[in-house]
Amino acid sequence: MNSNLSILNLVLHASVVVQAVMALLLLVSVASWAAIFRKLFALKKVRALNEAFEREFWSGASLNDLYAAAARNARSAGPMERIFASGMREFQKLRERRISDAGTLLDGARRAMRASYQRELDAIEANLSFLASVGSVSPYVGLFGTVWGIMHAFTGLAALQQVTLATVAPGIAEALVATAIGLFAAIPAVVAYNRFAHDIDRVANMLETFIEEFSNILPRSPRPRAPSAPASPR
Repeated sequence: MNSNLSILNLVLHASVVVQAVMALLLLVSVASWAAIFRKLFALKKVRALNEAFEREFWSGASLNDLYAAAARNARSAGPMERIFASGMREFQKLRERRISDAGTLLDGARRAMRASYQRELDAIEANLSFLASVGSVSPYVGLFGTVWGIMHAFTGLAALQQVTLATVAPGIAEALVATAIGLFAAIPAVVAYNRFAHDIDRVANMLETFIEEFSNILPRSPRPRAPSAPASPR
C-alpha cells in the first residue's frame, strides 16, 4: 500500500484533468523560479550600479565630466546614472535656448528626471506582477484539481457495494497532490514577491532622494565647456 501511495504512482494514476492541472502548476512553478532568479540578479546589479555612481557623484567630480561619462556609457549605466543624465541633458538644452530663469531651468530638469524615474521603476518592477499572480492563483488551481479528483474518485466508488478506507484513500490522495503542487508553486512566489517589493521600495526611495539632492546642486552647476577653437594659421 505504501508503494501504491507514493507521489509518482499517485500522479500517474490520477485522472486526466488532475494530471493536466499538475502539469500546468509544474510549468508555472518553473517559470516562477526563473523569474525569481532573474529578478534577484537584476536587483543586485541595480543596487551595485547605483551605489557605484553615487560614490562617484559625491566624490567631487565635475557634473559635466559625469554627464559626459554617462552619455558614453548609456547602455551599461544604472538607473541613477540615467536619471542624472536626463536631468543634465534637459538642463543644458534649456540653457542653450538662452533661458536664464533658475526656476524654469530647474523645473524642466526635474520633469525630465521624474519621467526617467518612472521609466526606470517600470523596468525594475517587470515580472513582479507575474509572481503576484502565481502566488494568488496557484492554490485555487490546485484546489480545482483536488475537487475534480475527489469527484472522480467518488464517482468510481459509487459502483462498489462495499467501500473501505483502502479503496477511498488512493483516489483522495491523488486529488490532494494537486493542492500540494499548487502550494509548492505559490509559497515561493509570495515570499519572493514580498522580498522584491521591499527591495524595490528601497531602490525607489534612493532614486527619489538623489533627485531631490541633485536638484539642489544643479542650479550651481557651471556651463559646459565650449570646445577650443583651432589655432588660425599665420
